[in-house]
Amino acid sequence: MVRKSSPAGPPLSLADAHALGRLGFDSVTGVTSLVEAVHRTIAGLTPPLGASPQGGAGGISGFVYSTVRGVTRLAGGGWKAIGAMLPDASGKLDPRREAWVAAINGVFGEHLAKTANPLAVAMQFRHEGRALSLETDALRKTIGNGRGKLVVLLHGLCMNDLQWQRQGHDHGRMLADRLGFVPLYLYYNSGRHVSENGREFAALLARLVDAWPEPVEELVLVGHSMGGLLARSACHYAELEKLAWREKLKRIVFLGTPHQGAPLERAGSHVDLVLELSPYLAPFARLGKSRSAGIKDLRHGNVLDEDWSHPGNTATRDHRHPLPLPAGVRCHALAASLQEAPVKSGKRARGDGLVPVASALGEHANPAFHLTFAAKDSHVVYGCSHFDLLARDEVAGKLLAWCGEVTGRALKVGAGATAT
Repeated sequence: MVRKSSPAGPPLSLADAHALGRLGFDSVTGVTSLVEAVHRTIAGLTPPLGASPQGGAGGISGFVYSTVRGVTRLAGGGWKAIGAMLPDASGKLDPRREAWVAAINGVFGEHLAKTANPLAVAMQFRHEGRALSLETDALRKTIGNGRGKLVVLLHGLCMNDLQWQRQGHDHGRMLADRLGFVPLYLYYNSGRHVSENGREFAALLARLVDAWPEPVEELVLVGHSMGGLLARSACHYAELEKLAWREKLKRIVFLGTPHQGAPLERAGSHVDLVLELSPYLAPFARLGKSRSAGIKDLRHGNVLDEDWSHPGNTATRDHRHPLPLPAGVRCHALAASLQEAPVKSGKRARGDGLVPVASALGEHANPAFHLTFAAKDSHVVYGCSHFDLLARDEVAGKLLAWCGEVTGRALKVGAGATAT
């Protein structure tokens, strides 16, 4: 009998394993505090409902928990020192490692950034999987001259730039081959707040446009999922800073962007709230709350600092400030539905498994939050999942039509498929 081999895991270097170990030390400290909170509640014969008792465990138990935390921090400090002596293997490009690092950043990215963990992704533009140096000579050597049409593609939560390649198709490469755009891919830590990434992206894009070898004639942003929120956030901060690239931006295409939030994250915040009703379960709510700031921003679709940073912010209420679509920019929205065909009039189509159709199309009962996309600038793709938006011929056809204003002729967008 031939034994089937299991899929190979990500090729982690010693430096990667070390950085993951640092995250493990942080987790031990957090779990120790959680166990202490449960111990304190049980030892105090606390009623099943109400507020949790404050402070740490007393007596010998409290000393033991403090000792465990102290030893863990001491060992973690030594572990961190060892890491400085290990060779950096991040320059070796492997899609499996890239996917693993991107997923870790999506879930723990805020913590990785705050603790300066080597696994934290630094925002960068990439071309064919390699970081671009934002110097004119370096860009000319990599990209060449005579190309002033740029399309920047922004990935979603827990993803990376290489994952725009799906089922042999890449929207960016297609726009390059068919319409002459230079495709650039943003790689960023999706676990940080959308607004923090938006501000940084706005500044980084300004540097790119300033250093580009030729005058930038046209700039297009294509955002998948969280990437669309990031694009809206960057436009806002570019306007505040009066950055020149904002005037060159011609259009934004949103692919499955949760403009009005995602139900799964809202459900998670309600679970946390229920757990906090009992002092015996409240410590476990910390586990849910440990998910990244980026994930929490998807609860309602936060794009501004004010959406999450003001006093009295609560998990279940929508504290967003209205932000309309950027003025002077042609905006397009593509939503996906797992249904195979349109529903009857008056019934709402199912979403793509992660983002409701209404959210992807910017619809909201409150006119202040409703995003108005023209009928010809919005489209629902049926029989399509959230991630299939990256490879469907129907989506490719819309991208070509919108980005090239193509009319009256057929465009071949995939094997055996055409779009008109």
